[in-house]
Amino acid sequence: MTDDHGSAAAAAPKPGEGGPTDFIRAIVDEDLAAGKHHGRVATRFPPEPNGYLHIGHAKSICLNFGVAEERGGTCNLRFDDTNPTKEDVEYVDAIKEDVAWLGFAWNAELYASDYFERLYQFAVGLIKQGHAYVDSLSADKIRQYRGTLTEPGRNSPYRDRPIEENLDLFTRMRAGEFPDGAHVLRAKIDMASPNLNMRDPTLYRIRHASHHRTGGAWCIYPMYDFAHPLSDAIERITHSICTLEFEDHRPLYDWLVDRLIEGDKPRQYEFARLNLNYTVMSKRKLLQLVEQRYVAGWDDPRMPTLAGLRRRGYTAESIRDFCNRIGVAKKENVIDVAQLEHSVREDLNKRAPRVMTVLRPIKVVLTNYPEGQVEHVDVINNPEDPSAGTRQVPFSRVLYIEREDFMENPPKKFYRLSPGGEVRLRCAYFITCREVVKDERGEIVELRCTYDSATRGGDAPDGRRVKATLHWVSAAHAVPVEVRLYDRLFSVEEPENVPVGKTFLDNLNPRSLEVLRGSRAEPSVADSSVGARVQFERLGYFCMDPDSRAGALVFNRTVSLRDTWAKIAQRG
Repeated sequence: MTDDHGSAAAAAPKPGEGGPTDFIRAIVDEDLAAGKHHGRVATRFPPEPNGYLHIGHAKSICLNFGVAEERGGTCNLRFDDTNPTKEDVEYVDAIKEDVAWLGFAWNAELYASDYFERLYQFAVGLIKQGHAYVDSLSADKIRQYRGTLTEPGRNSPYRDRPIEENLDLFTRMRAGEFPDGAHVLRAKIDMASPNLNMRDPTLYRIRHASHHRTGGAWCIYPMYDFAHPLSDAIERITHSICTLEFEDHRPLYDWLVDRLIEGDKPRQYEFARLNLNYTVMSKRKLLQLVEQRYVAGWDDPRMPTLAGLRRRGYTAESIRDFCNRIGVAKKENVIDVAQLEHSVREDLNKRAPRVMTVLRPIKVVLTNYPEGQVEHVDVINNPEDPSAGTRQVPFSRVLYIEREDFMENPPKKFYRLSPGGEVRLRCAYFITCREVVKDERGEIVELRCTYDSATRGGDAPDGRRVKATLHWVSAAHAVPVEVRLYDRLFSVEEPENVPVGKTFLDNLNPRSLEVLRGSRAEPSVADSSVGARVQFERLGYFCMDPDSRAGALVFNRTVSLRDTWAKIAQRG
């Protein structure tokens, strides 16, 4: 695959050059020093194409591709597509887009389904070795025989079928003679093992379903725990890096590889997966949110999917930075979502152009400003970066300011605009509120103000000061925009921790989306393209949504300007 998205490899540090360090990288370096795997490093990112990738997958992507790139190795993108009833080409395409968007280029695009014939022959080999048998118990009976964490399992009455009978039944299973659930192929290991995964796990099941790549060629499909280690071995993977929930599966991984693979063998290493507060990461639950329309699809900006984060305005660089900051650990923990927000703020602060936008406009009429006059004021693009220069913004008699920047009866220490009060309009003039105009319902519709022509772009000649600077737009020149204010999808830190009778859906945040259709932005936004990221001054970072059309622009709030994580880190 060619990398058209800007590979992270070019900037990836080499071992010993200040790059990331963690126990996984230490293991890889020790193996290299010892000459294991003939000095090779080969990793893979192996998603199941049964949903969209989320921020947790980003950690695994950065680790697998990063280790390979930093150490001159290879990393495959392999789809573990062994369950045709839940997989779809849509998910395959989305996963490829996400990995490339993050800035990584895979050495090979592979599929477990590429190996279906070889996996079948591996299973035949186990039967011939006496290490596998066809079980005709029902699924419920198999569960009953399996035992519990405190009680050993019991041998199936079919466990001692002769090898010839097992081969015959397995051949007929492949030929489609039996309905779903009639038989399964199980490994013959130890029904008394304290590890439930080793109690004669199922290796193959009958499933009369069309596969997205092989169509109707197969009616038996390998289980993930069977296909995964053997696919690693076929691809000559050296380090099979996965999350901690697979730790108890490692003995089965090794059992299969040791019995079926000669020579160089892959080894599995586990790290703690990414857990974020206020976030659900279960694919099953994310699918439920999509199918039951609690969100507007997998790329809804409230979703933790990479597609959702991208649409919300997150950059690939910010996500890679976040994954680098949180590191790779052996113990499960929960990361504050504020740390993810901190990474995107830092990145967008450097790259996002500034735009003045009024979300909830209130009209301001400068009664002493000449009617019909328009001037252009120089607005500093980035107060923190003088090299960013300035832009010209039209200024006229009728303006809009933010409704919350005015109070008719202000409390103490309210320094923004109020009757008789004076403020500065950013890079323009001082104005003073002289009159408040209301409609018949008593709603404020207009503020009548005067401006001081001697204060353009600076302080008053007489030395008087103001304590507030407001952003604004010219009413005649402003571009109407729809603004979608996204907040966290869940209102509690642990949305999956629910009492009996409740579900995670009961913790949805009813204020996770507010749509403002009357907002106004300075004219420069009209030149933005879909995906463009900007800072709405004083308000936050925003991204132009794909729903945008000419004359009907839509912006999603990526994150507000307030950075709670930076304050937490400083208190540290």
